Amino acid sequence: MPDSVPDPVPDPAPDPAPEPEPRRGRPRSAAAERAILDAVIGLLEAGEPLAGLSIERIARTAGVGKATIYRRWSGKEELFVDVLRDMEPVDPAVSGTAGLADLRLLLESLRTRGLAQRSSVLLHNVFAQMKSHPKLWSEYQCTVIAPRRVAMLAAVRRAVDAGELRDDIDVELIDDLFLGPMLVRTVHRPDAALPEDLADSVIRVLLQGLAPEAAGHG
Repeated sequence: MPDSVPDPVPDPAPDPAPEPEPRRGRPRSAAAERAILDAVIGLLEAGEPLAGLSIERIARTAGVGKATIYRRWSGKEELFVDVLRDMEPVDPAVSGTAGLADLRLLLESLRTRGLAQRSSVLLHNVFAQMKSHPKLWSEYQCTVIAPRRVAMLAAVRRAVDAGELRDDIDVELIDDLFLGPMLVRTVHRPDAALPEDLADSVIRVLLQGLAPEAAGHG
């Protein structure tokens, strides 16, 4: 009598797909992040200096655990920089293809940030305190100011490539010439006027010397 053939063993069930790697810890809650930012702003509005704010106190005020903060920020410097960005006007979305048009948007953004610092006592005070904290100031320069400068330089280069600006002048010098008037009025002369047409005026005046020769006489 022939041996019976055993029933085939069914293939094992496939392993469940691996869960995606968590991003900087668990996915953060937008509501928790908002509560943390608002907690810092509230404490600053109540007169607390930056130096007096601890992660523990911020967490307690926000109603979250310290771990929730550390999943999003490595320390107070990163958190405070995000608080400043939250308080400032949003950076403009430039086309990435235009030259002078993008340059105008970026200059106008600098003007509106200057207005915001003048109108907000809190923002003004936070900036004043931040400059006395080298690590925090360095973090702000690296993560906020440096990318803005890169965007400005890129817009200047696009304007040069498009024939809107002369190509025989160093682009960093051109960038400084455009930024200079805005920085003087927003930083060094806090009582100077910041009219709505300031960005256009800066560009118009500088083009008299920076526009290509043919465009200047056309």
